Amino acid sequence: MTTTETATRRSRRTALIGAIFLMATSAIGPGFITQTTTFTAKLGAAFAFGILMSILVDFVVQMNIWRIISVSGKRAHEIANAVVPGAGYLLAFLVILGGLVFNIGNVAGSGLGLNAVLGLNPKIGGLISAVTAISIFLVKRAGMAMDRLLIGLGLVMIALTLYVAIVSQPPVGDALTQTILPEHVDFAAITTIIGGTVGGYITYSGAHRLLDSGTTGPEHIREVTRGALSGIAVTGLMRYLLFLAILGVVAGGVALDTSGNATAQAFRSAAGEFGQRAFGVVLWAAAITSVIGAAYTSVSFFTAFSARMNEPRLRSWGTVGFIAVTTVIYLLIGTAPAALLVFAGGFNGLILPIGLTILLYAAWRRRELLRGYRYPVWLLVLGVLVAGLTWYMGVVSARTIFDYLAG
Repeated sequence: MTTTETATRRSRRTALIGAIFLMATSAIGPGFITQTTTFTAKLGAAFAFGILMSILVDFVVQMNIWRIISVSGKRAHEIANAVVPGAGYLLAFLVILGGLVFNIGNVAGSGLGLNAVLGLNPKIGGLISAVTAISIFLVKRAGMAMDRLLIGLGLVMIALTLYVAIVSQPPVGDALTQTILPEHVDFAAITTIIGGTVGGYITYSGAHRLLDSGTTGPEHIREVTRGALSGIAVTGLMRYLLFLAILGVVAGGVALDTSGNATAQAFRSAAGEFGQRAFGVVLWAAAITSVIGAAYTSVSFFTAFSARMNEPRLRSWGTVGFIAVTTVIYLLIGTAPAALLVFAGGFNGLILPIGLTILLYAAWRRRELLRGYRYPVWLLVLGVLVAGLTWYMGVVSARTIFDYLAG
């Protein structure tokens, strides 16, 4: 094997691991951390069932999306336009809009994280974090720099959350039991978690990163499948560890104030001053990786409106501009309004069934788009079932989501 081939293989492996962590860290942002704390304080060990449901839906969605996009060698909106002319433009617009709104909350979360760690003013912390994220896309090898940062911060998040989960001494046996047999099922909580962790730009983050790295075609299906499974495992691990960390505090009798910063309170109760700092690091890492994920993935949909955005340098500058715009909005409004963040999470949940349905149709009826690849029937059936579930949840909750924004 030549030096060039070795370098290419190493670069592709790094990109695959980066795609895994891009998907995982995009799914674990400030919104997810807040939601997990709120629902764990409300439901206790029974919320373990909600975590399991979100992971199962994540499995079906990501296994289908990664496979369809990587085998076809086309971005989601390109497939959508090929299936239903004009549908790709609609999907791109919705993903970009959802990512833009949600990223305001991500920048706000990064500011709160640095406030918890260093005592910085949240606005200054948000600005510093945005500049850090922007610098990633200004270096010559932006893709590799992004992959390495995502991997490093993802591992830090897991390690710190694991520590707090251990010292908080959660009732693991009860949690495992209620993961399968919950005392109470809260469908609103499950819907919120699914929408906030699988919807919108998050659905396409890892798959589009693979596409940009050149990991496309049926010949790469094995490593794509392995990558998707690894990403789901990393996401699931972080979700469950965070749940256990909060559960230990709640089970210990601490009444969390969910109207304030309940997660910081939980980490502080479990591990004292170190817990407070650990929370800040976890929140900052979750926020800045979500800033990068939201910007990178949203800008990958810009190519629907301009073919020139396929050029790496223009894409990098587009990503810089995306982060800059959301940061300016955050600095102007001071904080991301709760109604706006709830709407953004719900809106991303509404986007999920649109893109998923179109891509599943391509796998079912448009084999030429998948280069003749014979799609697994079992995966297609599971995808249709989940698409039906997300359509149902979307129809039931759409009015509430938009009414909340108006209020």
